[in-house]
Amino acid sequence: MKYIAITLITLTFSIFNFQLMAQDSEKAKQDSTYNEKLALKYGADDYGMSQYVMAFLKAGPNRDRSPEQAQELQAAHMANIGRLADEGKLLLAGPFLDDGELRGIYIFNVKTIEEAKALTETDPAIIAGSLVMELHPWYGSAAVKSINELHPQPQKVKF
Repeated sequence: MKYIAITLITLTFSIFNFQLMAQDSEKAKQDSTYNEKLALKYGADDYGMSQYVMAFLKAGPNRDRSPEQAQELQAAHMANIGRLADEGKLLLAGPFLDDGELRGIYIFNVKTIEEAKALTETDPAIIAGSLVMELHPWYGSAAVKSINELHPQPQKVKF
């Protein structure tokens, strides 16, 4: 009976010690990559995520333009993208390359559809009816907010 009690105590201690080691290992793994300064800078939640609004740019009903008019509208569209990016409201923008109805995406650094809608209404391509936007709340990595800071570094030619 004495050996059973010692075995049970030893087994209990071993299981408890194993659990502590596993917790310490997981904590060390989390702590080794966590950067509180960046989490605060980018407004990350505990999962390193943030709330945004994603926009799908679709072909609008008014796309018939001369090449000169289309080029002028595209330049105004790109200038608006640059302005929104400079203001920190637009984190990501880019076209789809398959020439389909879905023309591109935006990721807005706003929390509501209403805020994103107000921003899309400043786009000359939306105003002209060349594009329409479909807006959706989106939950993604807070590190998306670093794209505008990093993008100029590999960018050789400006739009």
